[in-house]
Amino acid sequence: MITIKNIATYAILTGATGLFVTQNALAQSPAPYPAKPIRLVVPFTPGGSTDILARAIGLELTKAWGQSVIIENVPGAGGSIGADKVAKAPADGYTLLMGHIGTLAVNPSLYPNLPYDAVKSFSPVAWVARVPNVLVVHPSVKANTVQELVALAKSKPGQLNYGSGGNGSAANLATEYFKVQTGTSMLHIPYRGTAPAVTDLVGGQIQVLFTGAPAVISQIKNGQVRALAVSSPKRVDALPDLPTVAETGYKEFEADQWYGVVAPAGTPKEIVAKLNAQINLSLNSPELKTRLNNEGAIATPNTPEVFASLIQREIARWKPVIQSGRVKAD
Repeated sequence: MITIKNIATYAILTGATGLFVTQNALAQSPAPYPAKPIRLVVPFTPGGSTDILARAIGLELTKAWGQSVIIENVPGAGGSIGADKVAKAPADGYTLLMGHIGTLAVNPSLYPNLPYDAVKSFSPVAWVARVPNVLVVHPSVKANTVQELVALAKSKPGQLNYGSGGNGSAANLATEYFKVQTGTSMLHIPYRGTAPAVTDLVGGQIQVLFTGAPAVISQIKNGQVRALAVSSPKRVDALPDLPTVAETGYKEFEADQWYGVVAPAGTPKEIVAKLNAQINLSLNSPELKTRLNNEGAIATPNTPEVFASLIQREIARWKPVIQSGRVKAD
């Protein structure tokens, strides 16, 4: 027989069971992202443009979310070692790559056995910045303009040397492109990263360097190196008196670097969207815009889809340059 007492007991028991199930479900639901520190891999040595930009973005994410963003430098093989490490990491948003033109657009044509696929192995998150390359020389080089450097190089074929962050690096390709456009010949001295190349330029061990503005802007401003031109279509705010290569007579020349954050393929769309929104918010802030401008970088907040399209276009663009210049990996 069903009584009021039985109904009451049943209600209490089922209510308690329902409460237990609800509390248990809540206990098992994942914490909101990010619930722990994020690792942002820089596939080059500290001190270069990739490292500088990664630390700027990492600081902004740390301030916004209260979770540390740990910068991990994993150099080697033109950025391929660090990129591959991220490609094979769990797709949970806690391991990211500060990718750039080399790791995402150049390496597919440079390395025949690349351990990752620049398109299929990653989920593009955010296009961070475009960075013009700056053509700089040691003060001992008797050239104050691009025209004078070209004339000097032509008068001494193969005697001037230039440095880069390694065979196939963005600086290597920018200089090879410059050589093709100007009909000059210079000897390539590859380094294991941009920072040691800058150090040797300042010390006079190399004569020419064509690399990202953030890596050399302080040396330009304190007179340790002489800047001749920038690779971008327009002059940069940080160096307003410096002409573009196009202005000096090579109208078709453009060889900027670009940088962006990618995650392992399969990273949940909601995590990609959250990262993209916060990075774009940071890039649109006057504080970070000013900081990037001072470093010679141009913020490029955009959607993951636009960044994905850029990567595919740039792979197609640099392939013939690599083939015609016979650029080889280390």
